[in-house]
Amino acid sequence: MTTLPRPEDRPVEIAIIDEMLRVTLADGRQIATPLSWYPRLAAAQPEALNRVELGLTGIHWTDIDEDLSVIGMLRGVKPSLARKTV
Repeated sequence: MTTLPRPEDRPVEIAIIDEMLRVTLADGRQIATPLSWYPRLAAAQPEALNRVELGLTGIHWTDIDEDLSVIGMLRGVKPSLARKTV
């Protein structure tokens, strides 16, 4: 069964404060996860972190090639470091 994101779960703002990734959702809720969960983000330059795309289902940093799912963040899922190769 696939769980689709609801419109109120859409990310509208992100901030990195005190080593935490904070995501504000459309309905005003905030999700905060440790930046250490995302080594690519933790190692990135501020300019790259500022180039971010917010979509209905998640967050994408083009320069870093990092994608985070809002559903995964809401569930508290720590991303795997392994990347699948197609």
